[in-house]
Amino acid sequence: MPDQTIAELWSLFDQQGNEPYFGEPVTQLEHALQCAGLAERAGADNDTVVAAFLHDIGHLLPAEAGVEFMDGYGTVDHERLAADYLRKRGFSEKVAALIENHVNAKRYLVAKYPDYDARLSDASRITLGFQGGPMPPDELLAFEQHPYFKPILAMRHWDEQAKETDLDLPDPARYLARCHDHLYERLN
Repeated sequence: MPDQTIAELWSLFDQQGNEPYFGEPVTQLEHALQCAGLAERAGADNDTVVAAFLHDIGHLLPAEAGVEFMDGYGTVDHERLAADYLRKRGFSEKVAALIENHVNAKRYLVAKYPDYDARLSDASRITLGFQGGPMPPDELLAFEQHPYFKPILAMRHWDEQAKETDLDLPDPARYLARCHDHLYERLN
């Protein structure tokens, strides 16, 4: 099954990875590679690097009936769609939780640190409205108790940074191999 999953992931990136990353100067694949590279350079564990690479895969999944879009900025709930897709294919709960909460991290940071909003790209500010806006105080407190709170916030920061142009990026096979290893380790 891991081989089939990796083939599916490669197919998604191959077919749609060169599409623009909604309102940003990079492609979907460039964004994924940069985010994974930032996680790797920070010394993150393999689950976190895999999550960073796949965090926006929900934008690349075929649209199902009832899926909503953010006026040209991708799929509403792309984080949940990605987490569900990856759970069904055997990825760890940590990978799924990091992905499922990267939008909540943005909502948290905007609510907790008002200056964070000023650092967001225009596209991230626009999508924030579709994603529920800043977290209310009760959600903030609950989010701070998440067992993966710190790596979720780290991934959010990498997500915001992973929008640079003209970088020399690794072959996607590098991170697909990490995904493959992750799935095989989970089988044993």
